[in-house]
Amino acid sequence: PESGCGGGTAELPFGGRRSAPPMRGAGWGTLRQARKTFLVGRALTDGGGTRRSRPGGMGSGCTKPGRGGVAPCVALDAAQPFDFESKKQKEKNDLEAPAEAAGPGNQRDPDCDVPKLKIGVVGFGTFGQFLAKRFVSQGHTVLATSRSDRYQDLAKELGVRYFSNVDDFCEEHPEVVVLCTSILSTEQVVTNFPFLRLKRNTLLVDVLSVKEFPKKLMLRQVPEEFDILCTHPMFGPDSGKASWEGLPMMFDRVRVNAENPVNKERCHNFLRIFEHEGCRMIPMTCEEHDRQAASTQFITHTVGRMLGDMQLESTKINTKGYESLLNLIDNTCNDSFELYYGLFMYNQNATETLEAMERSFDRTKKRLFDQLHEVLREQLFGDDQPEHILKQQKKLKVRAVITSPVISWQKKNCFIFGHDGVVPSKAGSQEVLNVKAVTLAGTCGL
Repeated sequence: PESGCGGGTAELPFGGRRSAPPMRGAGWGTLRQARKTFLVGRALTDGGGTRRSRPGGMGSGCTKPGRGGVAPCVALDAAQPFDFESKKQKEKNDLEAPAEAAGPGNQRDPDCDVPKLKIGVVGFGTFGQFLAKRFVSQGHTVLATSRSDRYQDLAKELGVRYFSNVDDFCEEHPEVVVLCTSILSTEQVVTNFPFLRLKRNTLLVDVLSVKEFPKKLMLRQVPEEFDILCTHPMFGPDSGKASWEGLPMMFDRVRVNAENPVNKERCHNFLRIFEHEGCRMIPMTCEEHDRQAASTQFITHTVGRMLGDMQLESTKINTKGYESLLNLIDNTCNDSFELYYGLFMYNQNATETLEAMERSFDRTKKRLFDQLHEVLREQLFGDDQPEHILKQQKKLKVRAVITSPVISWQKKNCFIFGHDGVVPSKAGSQEVLNVKAVTLAGTCGL
C-alpha cells in the first residue's frame, strides 16, 4: 500500500465481483505495465481508504501516494454486453446443454455428419417449428424470433433459443437466417428487418411456396454483402411428418459470393441438411419454379379446396381413388386459406392456370351432355333418323346407360321437338327421360 494503489474489489455490471490485485510501484511506467483492472465509474481506494474521482474524467482512478494526484484509468475491463469472456461462457453453456432438452420426440441424430451451423428462424409458426425441430435433431444451434411471446415454452421444449425482440435475435449473429413468414407478410418483414445488426456476410434463406416474388424483394431490400438462397421444400408438416426421404427440395443460389470460400461452404452445408434427410435436391431458377408450380401446386390446392367445399365424407365402399381424394382434402385444407391466396396472388401464372381449369371443366361438361343427348335420340327415335345422324352415332359408338335420377311421363299424342322436325309419340306409350339432358315442349305437361 505504501508503494502503490491498494487492492480492492470491483462490482461487475451483470452481477458478481472481480478481485483487483494491488498495484505495485508508484511510477507511471509501472502503472502501464500493471494488469488492466480498473472499472469506469468505480474508484479504487488508496491505503488510507480515501476515494477520489478524477474531475472531468471519463472514469476513475486511485490516489498516487505522496503527490495527492489522481491516477487516470489506463484500460477498461468491465463485462460489456459483447464481452469476449461472456460470449465464450455462453457458448460453453450451449455445448453442455443436454440433448434431452429438445424433448423426447426430437433426439439428436448421432450419424449426422453435416457441419454444425448457427441457424436463425424468422417466423416460428407451424412451418418454422417444423424446420427448427429437424435442424436441432442434426445438432445445429437454432435461434428463433416471432411477433408473439406465446412460443417461448414450445421453443424451449424443442431446444430452440427464442427471442421476442428481433434486435436481440440479430445480435446473436446467426450464420444463416431462414425466413419462415407467411407469403402475405413477407414484404413487411423484409422491409423492416434490421439487417445491419447481422454480420455482413450472413446467408439469407427463404422457404416460401412462391419464388419469383421473394427473389426480387430480397435483391431490392437486402444489403448486397448478404448471400441469398431461395428454396422451396415441396412438403410440409403433414407430408413430411415421418420422413423427408425422397421428397423434392427446390433451390436457387440467387446471390452467393463465389470469391469467398467460406460463403460457398456455408451455403453448401445448409443444403446438406436436406440432403442428409434424403430429400431429392432440385436446382431450378425461381422463374421456372413458379411456372411449374402453377401447374402442380396451385392446381392441387384448388382441387382440394373445391372438393373440401363439397364436404365429401368417407363411406363403407371407398375406392383407392376416393381415398386419395379424401387425403388431398386433408392435406390442402389443413393449410390456411392465407397460404392458398398467396399462391394465387404472388404467382403471375396462377390466374392463367385457373382460367384454363374453368375452360377445361366447361369442355368436359359439354362433351358429357352432348353425348347423353345422342343416346336419348337413339332411344327415342331408333332408326327413324336422318342418315347423317345415324352415321354420327355409329362413329361415336354411343353405348351408354342412363343411371341418373329420372322421371316417368305418359301423355297421349304428345310431341317431342327434336333438331330434325316434330315426331308424334305413340299413343299410350311410356318413356323414361333425363330431365337435365333434353328440352321438351311445354305441351307435354311435364
